[in-house]
This record gives sequence, C-alpha cells and structure tokens, in this order.
Amino acid sequence: MNVSFWHPFIAAMLAAGVTTTGLLVIRRFEDWANRNSIYFSSFAAGVLISVSFLHLIPRAVSMTEMAPVYLLAGFLFLHLCNRFITAYVCDRPERARYGIGLIPMLGIGLHSFIDGMVYSVTFTVSVFTGTLAAIGMILHEFPEGIVTYVLLRKSEFEPRRAFAWAFVAAAITTPLGMLASYPFISRIDDVLLGNCLALSAGALIYVGASHLLPRVEAQPGRYSFITMAAGILVAIVIVLSAG
Repeated sequence: MNVSFWHPFIAAMLAAGVTTTGLLVIRRFEDWANRNSIYFSSFAAGVLISVSFLHLIPRAVSMTEMAPVYLLAGFLFLHLCNRFITAYVCDRPERARYGIGLIPMLGIGLHSFIDGMVYSVTFTVSVFTGTLAAIGMILHEFPEGIVTYVLLRKSEFEPRRAFAWAFVAAAITTPLGMLASYPFISRIDDVLLGNCLALSAGALIYVGASHLLPRVEAQPGRYSFITMAAGILVAIVIVLSAG
C-alpha cells in the first residue's frame, strides 16, 4: 500500500477514537445522561436534520442529478427498517422500547460508514482537501457516539451491550467504510459519492424528524427547544468547518 492509504486511514481511526472517547465519558456519567435523555434526543434531532439540509443535501445535489431519488430512498429505507423492527423485533412487551435506540443506531451507522468513504475520496484528491474535510467531520463524532449510547440505554439495552452496539455503529463503521472503499477509489466518482451522501441524508432526516422529534414532543422538557437550537448551532459550526 502506498503512503496515500495512511492519510485517510489515520483520519478514520482518529474519528473512531473521538467517538469512543464520547462513549467512555457518557458511561462515566450515565445516571446524569438518563435523567436528561430527552435533551440528548432534541439535541440529536437538531444536529441530524440541520447537517442534512445545510450540508449533505446541497453537496449531493451538486454532484448528481439523482440525489433527490436517493434522498427519498434513504428516508424510505429507514422507515421500512422501523416497520420491520416494530413488527418483528419489538413484537413482545418486554422488547417494545428497543426501536427507540435501534433506528437511530442504523441511521448513524450508515452515515458513519459513508463518512469513511468520504475520507478515502477527499484524501485521494489531496492531503489538504482531506484534512479540511476531516476537521469538519470529526467535530460531530463526539456527540454522535454519546447520542447513540443514550438512546440505546433508553431502549433498555444493558450498559455493556449498549456500549458495544454504539461502538460498532458510531465508531467502527467509519474505518470500515474507509477500508471497504479504498481499493475501489478509482471507481468512486462524484456521482456515486453524491448518491451515497443523499442516501445518508435521507436516513438521517428520518431519524431526526420522524423518530426523535415526535418522542421529544410526546415528553416535553423545559429546555428541549434550547437543546435542539444548540444542536442546530453545532451543525452550523460543522458545516462551516467542513466548507
């Protein structure tokens, strides 16, 4: 492997490390996180919806004319996953709450995998381009891991299992996406990457708007709107850093 392999690989591993740090921190303060889980949900909704509309969708549309189709496909894919999980995984009373965490985990896992592909593509263009992209993308890894873990715990996953699944979905998927895409980097053009970004955006919009926000509205917290606004602000910072 030539030297260029190591740049996206190190960036992907750094992103996974940042996510893991967030998971370790939230394990340490789990009681506090559980008491304020509604605020994590509203914060996550603000981040996911805003990043999708402000960054992922415009970027995808600029890369491929098929972006709206893949945006819809990503949304419908997570909707069907939700229907499947509700019908077959949460078919017993003791499993009824699993969907609260499983659907966001799937959406975040898909997004993180595509992040790894983005590292491969941007560092192939140049180290400078890859570094600029990595700075913006790594910023959102810390809260992403925390939110995944908190929602899995709210779904009544035991701490060890919630940590393991959050680690796989939010951390490991990024280097996996990089490693899976790197051998085919010459075939990953703007059209393919744009379609993947649109698919990811559709999935994240579903997680934020159709999965998290209704639960926030059903269990209103005094500061839920403020935390959602904070999530939007963080998304704006991510977009400006990535731009």
